[in-house]
Amino acid sequence: MSISNNYKQILDSIKKIEKNANRSSGSVKLLVVSKFHSVEEIEEAIKAGANLFGENRAQEAAEKFPALLEKYPSIELHFIGSLQRNKVKQIVPIVSCIQSVDRIELIEEIEKQCAKINKRIKILFESHTAEDSKSGFRSIESLKEAMNYLSKCSHIIPAGFMTMAPFTEDKNMIEASFKKLVSIAETMKNLFPNFDLSELSMGMSNDFETAINCGSTLVRIGTAIFGERKKG
Repeated sequence: MSISNNYKQILDSIKKIEKNANRSSGSVKLLVVSKFHSVEEIEEAIKAGANLFGENRAQEAAEKFPALLEKYPSIELHFIGSLQRNKVKQIVPIVSCIQSVDRIELIEEIEKQCAKINKRIKILFESHTAEDSKSGFRSIESLKEAMNYLSKCSHIIPAGFMTMAPFTEDKNMIEASFKKLVSIAETMKNLFPNFDLSELSMGMSNDFETAINCGSTLVRIGTAIFGERKKG
């Protein structure tokens, strides 16, 4: 099947899952993960209606997206991968959100680079909810510390939370990971009621139905749209 057909099929699946979960239509956004895929493939997804993309390598994002953002001003790019401080400068000009914020030092650097170009940017706090995930805040205390640090930041908009489910076919383990993020989010919303922390980025090609049933507001899907990634 074509990228266009795959994209529309995933949208239809999301609508059905929303309905079955008694959630309102449109409550879940679809982020198209375009890592390892060409500008031409991304354009095919855009023509099918995609307007939200995710990249997890700074160099690749910086090579592909400036021209795409200029050509298609309605699209947005999120950074979803592990991010080194020295790469922040590269991606801040082209992204609207960094989903993989997992430490205060990274928040500090994002604020610094955003201030230089007078840009405000959304962030999601990546939470560690499964043992085989290496990144993410590991405790409520460390998250509280990061939230409190935001009082020093005028260019960062906290928007919610992100997690990676364990790489397993055990649906109970996957569901437990997503439910843990929901619990973390509820705790932090109560502690920081002045922030809008409503975004829950969880669910990928193989587990997005479980994620939506658990409360995801944004699913990150690449393989089911583009096919298997072509590593280069």
